[in-house]
Amino acid sequence: MRLLHTSDWHLGRAFHRVNMLGAQAEFIGHLVTAVREHAVDAVVVSGDVYDRAVPPLAAVELFDDALHRLADLGVPTVMISGNHDSARRLGVGAGLIGRAGIHLRTEPAAGATPVVLADEHGDVAFYGLPYLEPALVKEEFGVEKAGHEAVLAAAMERVRADLATRARGTRSVVLAHAFVTGGEASDSERDITVGGVAAVPAGVFDGVDYTALGHLHGCQTITERVRYSGSPLAYSFSEADHRKTMWLVDLDAHGAVTAERIDCPVPRPLARMRGPLEDLLADPDLTRHEDAWVEATLTDAVRPADPMARLTERFPHTLSLVFEPERAPDDPDVSYARRLAGRSDQEIAEDFVAHVRGAGPDEREQAVLRNAFDAVRADEAVREVAR
Repeated sequence: MRLLHTSDWHLGRAFHRVNMLGAQAEFIGHLVTAVREHAVDAVVVSGDVYDRAVPPLAAVELFDDALHRLADLGVPTVMISGNHDSARRLGVGAGLIGRAGIHLRTEPAAGATPVVLADEHGDVAFYGLPYLEPALVKEEFGVEKAGHEAVLAAAMERVRADLATRARGTRSVVLAHAFVTGGEASDSERDITVGGVAAVPAGVFDGVDYTALGHLHGCQTITERVRYSGSPLAYSFSEADHRKTMWLVDLDAHGAVTAERIDCPVPRPLARMRGPLEDLLADPDLTRHEDAWVEATLTDAVRPADPMARLTERFPHTLSLVFEPERAPDDPDVSYARRLAGRSDQEIAEDFVAHVRGAGPDEREQAVLRNAFDAVRADEAVREVAR
């Protein structure tokens, strides 16, 4: 059986205020063409269909168009909700849409009820595990501690239990939206850290033939059977070096996996450049970036006059301007933002305690801070579901 694995469309998202709906529509057309030209048997979409819980009307219309075009192909599609989606909204009409061959899986309790498709070698069971917010689903899965590993492990136990009841030789595919150990993050994913732990081990998915992951925006192979497709478009300059693709996956009669990447259309290349303004304006090696979306980091000791206007004369698609004068790390003028770069909310809070008290928090106090951050995250998730 041949699968096309994609995820993280983020319909409705902009790129530094640039409307991306046109590029997203082009991707949908490319997806439909790839399904037809590569004789795909099933499409899997591993979450974050939309960029936010209440998407703009234009994004909903684009999604509706995608559903119609996929249904017209007569190729089954399985989709799950991600952490950016409102599971309840995305799942509206799922039963009716399913009759057209588009199978939406947004309810955690239904994760072990597969979509079963068949080829000449027998059945393939597709299990859709939507994004599982631990604080909201821990009771459903009967776990004591609200963590991503615990709830995903419990969900996978249900999957394996169902798979064990099926005919011998039934192959299996799991769709999941999570941060799996070994994956490389970018700046454009929303943090899903719980209890100070973001990642779950790939071994959670043992026992199935292929795991189609969503959440991380770079295309990645965690193991031969566990892969991220990545987002089809770049949504931050941290993705400047990404090759945006989908996975074309073949499952043979025994569940062995072979996979190749299919490139996605690039609306405009990304470029990151760094240095003094005059150097950036004069460097002949940067000519290749003159038609790119540009993030420029200026290292001048003194902020130059009219830097954006001067940059856009040479690089008309400059979208981001950062000012970072070259200084020693212990220079008191090093920006607060630079000192915090790469640090988690928990680490920042612990540093603050150490700054005002003279000593960092002990284990009990660290637990209080961690529980407070988790409570805020859970409250935000509940509010988003209720909207």
